[in-house]
Amino acid sequence: MSALFEPCTLREVTIPNRVWMPPMCQYSAAPEGPLTGAPHDWHFAHYAARATGGAGLIVVEATAVSPEGRISPYDLGLWNDTQAEAFRRITGFLAAQGTVPAVQLAHAGRRASTDRPWKGGAPLGPEAHGWQPLAPSPVAFDDRHPVPDELTVDQIRAIVEQFAAAARRALDAGFEIVEIHGAHGYLISEFLSPHSNHRTDAYGGSYENRTRFALEVVDAVRAVWPDDKPLFFRISATDWLEENGWSPDDTVRFAGELHTHGIDLLDVSSGGASGVRIPVAPGYQVPFAARVKAETSMPVAAVGLITDAEQAAKIVANGEADAVLLGRELLRNPSWPRLAARELGGEVRVPEQYHRSV
Repeated sequence: MSALFEPCTLREVTIPNRVWMPPMCQYSAAPEGPLTGAPHDWHFAHYAARATGGAGLIVVEATAVSPEGRISPYDLGLWNDTQAEAFRRITGFLAAQGTVPAVQLAHAGRRASTDRPWKGGAPLGPEAHGWQPLAPSPVAFDDRHPVPDELTVDQIRAIVEQFAAAARRALDAGFEIVEIHGAHGYLISEFLSPHSNHRTDAYGGSYENRTRFALEVVDAVRAVWPDDKPLFFRISATDWLEENGWSPDDTVRFAGELHTHGIDLLDVSSGGASGVRIPVAPGYQVPFAARVKAETSMPVAAVGLITDAEQAAKIVANGEADAVLLGRELLRNPSWPRLAARELGGEVRVPEQYHRSV
């Protein structure tokens, strides 16, 4: 059987195969009212389809730890109990299909308060449910975005606690794995990168200072997340900047530190710190994951235009990654895991109602 369809056990959680769904924002939650940030029928149908399609793990999209931590007013959140309650319908269904439910906890930092991508993604003001973004330094993402407010040390500590509180709610909501979003130019990666972090206090300057906030978040979440459940961290392995950016060398170094702080798997992506053009090609981000796996003891997951069953299988079989995360391909084809299993001679769980299609 292809290694792609072998189970993967992290701590006490066993994921039935190595074909996983990464977090992909749907920008479909209510922007105001009592159900602000709560999942509804769209989210249920979206995730349920991939579970019945055979995905071993589904990481629910970037879910904000506070209202101002949303990328857009239409993002999901876990800053209140109403949101946690609404997630239970989704996590219960995913678990019933044999899929492990995970959630990515996030804060958008200076990239917050923007419109939905299909509406142009421009920054939004208060008249359109927007707000003033927060960041490590008062440096705008680009000339379209406003200059964010620089976080005070007290505000930084409050956000650390917001991550921990959201993790408690994630557990109550039925999630088996939490992923901390430290990638794509959002708040944690804004602290990591010298491109966006211009601070001169204990949270800026040196590598040790720039990684301080991320490790504080990891420690706070790990302290409230059960010892038998895994904790993931998503990272941008490189900012794709020629100078003054986060680099693959930084990622390898940081991976080892994250592992000692209780991170069980590194979800390796790249980019997002700026509008720099990225050289995209099939599997273009896999080498970053492969390097972390080769040079550390950290399990890794790979992303980046993985679309073909043989391609995905080779990544796992060759030891480049422990699992693959298929984004756009699972949007196009929710049953990709079942079709890949048929092609490669593997097995995934098929709902009884669908057995006639096997």
